Amino acid sequence: MKKKKWIIWISVLLVAAVAIWFWKFRKAEDVIILETEKVQLGTVSISVTATGTLQPVDTVAVGSQISGTIQKVYVDFNSVVHKGQLLAQLDKSLMEAQVMQYTALLQQARANQFYQQSNQERQQKLFAVGALSKADLETAVFQLSSARESVNSVSAQLKTARKNLGFADIYSPIDGMVLSRSVSEGQTVAASLSTPTFFSIAKDLTHIQVPASVDEADIGNVKKGQRVIFSVDAFPADTFHGTVKEIRLRSSVSANVVTYLTIIEAPNDNMQLKPGMTASITIYTNEVSNVLVVPAAALQFKPDSLLIVKFHLSPGENKNRRRGAGKREVQAAVGKDSLGNKITSGTVWIRVDSLTIVPRPLTIGLDDKTLVQIISGLKADEIVVTGYKKIKKGTAGTAAKSPFQPTRGGGGRGQGQPR
Repeated sequence: MKKKKWIIWISVLLVAAVAIWFWKFRKAEDVIILETEKVQLGTVSISVTATGTLQPVDTVAVGSQISGTIQKVYVDFNSVVHKGQLLAQLDKSLMEAQVMQYTALLQQARANQFYQQSNQERQQKLFAVGALSKADLETAVFQLSSARESVNSVSAQLKTARKNLGFADIYSPIDGMVLSRSVSEGQTVAASLSTPTFFSIAKDLTHIQVPASVDEADIGNVKKGQRVIFSVDAFPADTFHGTVKEIRLRSSVSANVVTYLTIIEAPNDNMQLKPGMTASITIYTNEVSNVLVVPAAALQFKPDSLLIVKFHLSPGENKNRRRGAGKREVQAAVGKDSLGNKITSGTVWIRVDSLTIVPRPLTIGLDDKTLVQIISGLKADEIVVTGYKKIKKGTAGTAAKSPFQPTRGGGGRGQGQPR
């Protein structure tokens, strides 16, 4: 009887040990979770980045052609001025005196001309009756000619003096805003060697331009009229829009890097942007909108041996995939679209149900390395596979992913969603 009890107890302990091992120590089964995205409408764009400094579209330096002392300054920094408006005045006393001097000299020269004219006429009459030699007549003619030239010379000097007097008034040549003022009342300026600059006037700050230095590797895709967005440090939350206005052919080299100056024009109606700000620029060299898109990762995904065991593939695919699981298919060019973009072929995997995925050949267009344009082969709301997660049963941690899918953070906008 005792022996029978021992057998029963030993059996119970064995069953308990097996149960404990089964529930506690057996290897947990892996759970495979597919990462998927819906096919939907979006925008695919290729862009070039650059930096530049905001500048007015046109800036005029206003200076003086004559030397003198600044008597009055009528405008200051940020003053709005109009074409023909008086900005400053030089002391006119010396120039006015010079005008008076040449005016007197001109009157004297004209009086001399009148006298020489009368003298020449008398000498001509005397020569006609033989009372005067030809030499005396020629002397009278010469003196009249000299008197006339003297009048012309003094007239030119008077005109110059009056012009210099007019230069004492400094007027604005354009409508605009004063960016800088470099003179003050009482300051003496000398224009003998170079023209001194009094003011710098921006023509129109409601439009602004950004000269951007574009690398030689990217300049081939930049064209006039392309869309541009940029941001400045002063307004980090705002995005400003512009267009490519000009690509200058002269290159510059800095640290063995060749760049080309690209002029970008942007509106500034609210005067929010100011000259001198540094802009971070994105030029969209190619862009298609409102097209079907999928994440680029969907074209890189291929089922490996682990997925072949866990999921049903289309007929014939399981066998073929076991032979070469994980091999990538090379995308082949098949032509160009109406805009000249290259069209290639590729394959994505569609999730049919919770246990079945099937390959789908398709034609793709523009690829910005994040999203890919679908030309044919897919419909909106179809579900494509971009990767998978391997999770230990009973845990929430991710153990592994597809080797063809880079790590992605959870949450937020999926790659396949339109921007």
